[in-house]
Amino acid sequence: MQTILGASGQIGRELARSLKRDFTSDIRLVSRQPQKVNDTDQLISADLLNADDALRAVEGSSIVYVTVGLPMDTQLWVEQWPILMRNILNACESHNAKLVFFDNTYMYPQTATPQTEETPFQPNGDKGKVREAIVRELIQAMDEGRVDAVICRAPEFYGPGKTQSITNATILNKLKAGKKPTVFLRDDTLRSLIYTPDASRAMALLGNTPDAYGQTWHLPCDDQRLTYRQFIQLASEIFHTDSQYKILKRWQLKLAGLLNQQVRDAAELLPRYEVDNIFVSDKFKKRFPKFRVTTFREGLTVVGEEPTAPRT
Repeated sequence: MQTILGASGQIGRELARSLKRDFTSDIRLVSRQPQKVNDTDQLISADLLNADDALRAVEGSSIVYVTVGLPMDTQLWVEQWPILMRNILNACESHNAKLVFFDNTYMYPQTATPQTEETPFQPNGDKGKVREAIVRELIQAMDEGRVDAVICRAPEFYGPGKTQSITNATILNKLKAGKKPTVFLRDDTLRSLIYTPDASRAMALLGNTPDAYGQTWHLPCDDQRLTYRQFIQLASEIFHTDSQYKILKRWQLKLAGLLNQQVRDAAELLPRYEVDNIFVSDKFKKRFPKFRVTTFREGLTVVGEEPTAPRT
């Protein structure tokens, strides 16, 4: 049994498809209100903040994938992520299940220095600090032999379906709705973005590769990085929409944050938009040379082919 915790998000749903296609049909999906992705999926409703629910969700699993997501609410992250990690670690240890953790880059320095698996942690803000804390707890559990785990780290997403990211929310969704996209701070810095189906496909591969465990892996991205200016131009060409957009300056975002908690909670991530973001996934690409990374044009074409949500 391979189990996905937090299976209702786009990463979890794509992961379920990848596992069924390439590895196993013995899949369990866990969330508060899980829904089948494959006909053969087993469903368990659980609140992973409850230790007993976490134990029940993991029982009988050989591999457990953690794709849990929380809203962009700093206080919620600070309060809930440590509890989630503790409950998941204890459940995996109790049931002798391997752990595959889907991680982000919030704990990395927000500079133009290329990011590798060896990049030291230097978080900017409370969300970054809590991500560092839970990853260090996981690494300690790995070092102590409590769990056999692999860390799968990804930069910002873009992609189809219900992909939730700043790029989807501020650019792609707006373009498809016939609205003007917004860019944070600058449109001329290079962005490292991962296509969500690629992230899930790579996680499934790492989870089913025994010698990948005990390590951190950067998930594979298109190395032909684009600026947001180029990204919007390409998306507009594919979507057949206007390519005009607006750049929000720091003072505008600060002002918006006075009225909007989501904007306020995203403030600690702003420095990454002022510089090139160079996320290096060479380690994965050398280990898995047959893995084909989706190009920006290919990924945006899939996004563009999806039905557009009704305008509101």
